[in-house]
Amino acid sequence: MKLSFNIEDASQIFVGAFALAVPISFSEEAWKLGETLAPSNLTLLFILSITFLGLYTYESVFQKNIESRQWVFIFRIVIAYLMTTFVVALVLLCLDKLPLFSEPLVAFKRIIVISMPASMGAIVVDSFDKE
Repeated sequence: MKLSFNIEDASQIFVGAFALAVPISFSEEAWKLGETLAPSNLTLLFILSITFLGLYTYESVFQKNIESRQWVFIFRIVIAYLMTTFVVALVLLCLDKLPLFSEPLVAFKRIIVISMPASMGAIVVDSFDKE
């Protein structure tokens, strides 16, 4: 049973995040949500992302066995979300839809909006290689 996070895991997360980040990042609806979504809704979206990442990681990646691997479990969720946000930011930057310097709040909100589905893609692909 594997207790670590390696390059293969990272590449699976990147590929899964990219698979869903790309089509959603091309959506004008996602860009507009990033401009107009209220902070409370954005917070709820973030909480839903982390919750579903945790549930899927617990059920599928770790197969409900985290007793001796709680820190690895938490690390897996955090790193998957952070890697996803990096992929989303990179895709938005390539599309010139990440106004980091002119409108940093809009950039941040777009990343959060698109990271919700992209993070699920990331963790699903990561689960293809079970712990």
